[in-house]
Amino acid sequence: MTPAIKVLLADDQALLRSAFRVLVDSEPDMRVVGEAADGAEAVEVARAERPDVVLMDIRMPGTDGLAATRMISADPDLADVRVVMLTTFEVDEYVVQSLRAGASGFLGKGAEPDELLNAIRIAAGGEALLSPAATKGLIATFLAQGGGGAGEGPGAAAYAERLAALTTREREVLVLVAGGLSNDEIAERLVVSPLTVKTHVNRAMAKLGARDRAQLVVIAYESGLVRPRVE
Repeated sequence: MTPAIKVLLADDQALLRSAFRVLVDSEPDMRVVGEAADGAEAVEVARAERPDVVLMDIRMPGTDGLAATRMISADPDLADVRVVMLTTFEVDEYVVQSLRAGASGFLGKGAEPDELLNAIRIAAGGEALLSPAATKGLIATFLAQGGGGAGEGPGAAAYAERLAALTTREREVLVLVAGGLSNDEIAERLVVSPLTVKTHVNRAMAKLGARDRAQLVVIAYESGLVRPRVE
C-alpha cells in the first residue's frame, strides 16, 4: 500500500487551516501532519515532521512564506519537501519570487477543493503546477519585464556553461517543459516513451542544478533559452 502523502499547512488564518485540514484528511491518500501560523514555525514543523508537501501562504506575519520557502529549499535534509504557494494572484512579483525561492508552484486561494487536492498530488509526484495557460503567461510576462528587479536571478551568463552541457534532446525537452507540457505530452510530441522523457528531464535537472520541474521553467526563461511572448 502506498504511504499517504504527508501535508503541512502554513497560514496565519486558523479558520483557513481548519478548512484545509478537514479537506485533506478526508482523502484516503493524504493526511495533515502539522500546522504553522507563520514561516518560522513552518520551517520548524517541516524539519520535525518531514512532510511531502507544504501548503504555504505567501503573506504571513514575521517570517513570510517566501523566506520560509527559501529556508526549506536550502536545507539538504528537506530536499524531498515540495512547497506549493497559496496566493491571490494580486502581486505577480511574489509568484515568480516564490518559484525562484524553490516552490514547486502556486495555487489561488479561491481554488476549488478538487484543484487543491490535485495540486497536492501533483507536487508530491514531483511535477510543477505550471500548466494552466494563464499561469504560464503570468510568469513569462513578468520575466520578460525583468521580473524581480535588476540583479536578481542568475541570468543568462550564469547558466551558459550548464546549458552547454545539455544534449540537443535535453534542450528540446527543456523547452517543452517550459511550455507547460507533461511527460506524456512531450513523449507524444517527440515520438518517444514517457520514461525516456522522464530520463531527459532528470538529467537536465541534474546538469542545471534544478530542484524540480518548476525550477526548470524559471531557468529556461531566465537563461534566454525560451523567449517569453508578451500578449
